[in-house]
Amino acid sequence: MKGKVALVAGGTGGLGRATTLAFLEAGARVVVPYREEDKFVALKKVATSLPGAGSVAGLLEGSQVNVTDEAAVGALVEGIVQRHGRLDALVNTLGGYAGGIKFWEMETEVFERMIALNLRAGFVLVRAAARGMVKQGSGAIVNVAAKAALDHGAGAAAYAASKAAAVAMMDSLAADLKGTGVRANSILPSIIDTESNRKAMPGVDFAKLPKPEEIARVILFLCGDGAKLINGASVPVYGDS
Repeated sequence: MKGKVALVAGGTGGLGRATTLAFLEAGARVVVPYREEDKFVALKKVATSLPGAGSVAGLLEGSQVNVTDEAAVGALVEGIVQRHGRLDALVNTLGGYAGGIKFWEMETEVFERMIALNLRAGFVLVRAAARGMVKQGSGAIVNVAAKAALDHGAGAAAYAASKAAAVAMMDSLAADLKGTGVRANSILPSIIDTESNRKAMPGVDFAKLPKPEEIARVILFLCGDGAKLINGASVPVYGDS
């Protein structure tokens, strides 16, 4: 990925941070939009501890942006292209979870929040990036969906619906992108071994669950030249979990 430019949305979170670091280690310049500056500062601190930290840390850029704001995201992508002349990869790791709620007991606000976090944010980001990539004639988009997009368990209707819609959106995008040199794929994690998940689910045996770094390597592959034949895939990344 040396010399390439990636935009990692949600890049300060558990999976997003691992993805950002994987891209940096592979030599890519990475732009991370964020809402809380302290989280980006913490990410940059971790980046400075990577091998070759002097050069790697200089490849990390941050921008305080609300990624549900269409105008702000459009300006973000345009700024990246103006500064660096290209955008080679977009990875959207943003999302949220709401579960344990019977369908008939679900508040409308919960449903709307799942749609905003798991579908709308991806729509705004992917549309802005795809426009420039099509003009460029190259690029890769990876959207993080979930196993729940296919496995619709009880108590998580809004979450499952939003993730299933995200997969459908990417499938249709991939069909639109045929022949353009741009690719779009989804990955489907289950529960990931992150700090926030460990706090929220103290009874779970996380030793058996995928690590963010393992999933980040799959994302990195999908954005690289070695995956140029893969378009419109939904890749399960939950192993035996």
